[in-house]
Amino acid sequence: MNAAVRPSLSVHSFADLKPVRRALAEAAAQQAERERLQREAARRAQIERQLFAHSVGPVQPLRGQDERHWHQHQLPEPVPVQRQLDEARVLLESLSDEFDVTTLLDVDDQLSYRRPGMGLDVTRKLRSGAWSIQRHLDLHGLRTDEAREALAEFIRLAHRTGLRCVRVVHGKGLGSPGRVPVLKSRVQRWLVQKKEVLAFVQARPLDGGAGALVVLLVPGRR
Repeated sequence: MNAAVRPSLSVHSFADLKPVRRALAEAAAQQAERERLQREAARRAQIERQLFAHSVGPVQPLRGQDERHWHQHQLPEPVPVQRQLDEARVLLESLSDEFDVTTLLDVDDQLSYRRPGMGLDVTRKLRSGAWSIQRHLDLHGLRTDEAREALAEFIRLAHRTGLRCVRVVHGKGLGSPGRVPVLKSRVQRWLVQKKEVLAFVQARPLDGGAGALVVLLVPGRR
């Protein structure tokens, strides 16, 4: 009786194990495939390393991070648009054509100007060429408003870059109506109003004579 029951129970148990066996077999096959792919990838990597070493020859690795130099990308400085607009407006507003300059000019054979408190030796030395002319501005052909703006900008930049002596060519007025040097008196008015200007004199003949002024500037930064 007991012998008859065991075969029946044993067959029933094997049937129940078939799905488990199939799952185990599939898992083993997948594991074997993964291992094969890993071996294949390692083999390809080894071949690539050997090929690289054969192509470039012997190399020496970097000793450490401290010896590396990293270059940071520098962004361009922002353009100070508002400051430029403000400076341009100040330039136009600060130089008046109605400024009375006659009381400030030294009346001699050649009109000259020196800031109050400056001695006569300043204009004398300036007229004799004690300071060499470092830059010049030619206002020929400019309208009054253009000349005023150009002169203000020229003086400002000359002072900012540390120049001491410059020449301003305003012309002799030979091409003006009535042959009157229109810009000459205006340039004198404008220069007297510039805080960067210490003195100015009429240029020597070799530097333009009555058609130009030599201007001494306050010492600025270089």
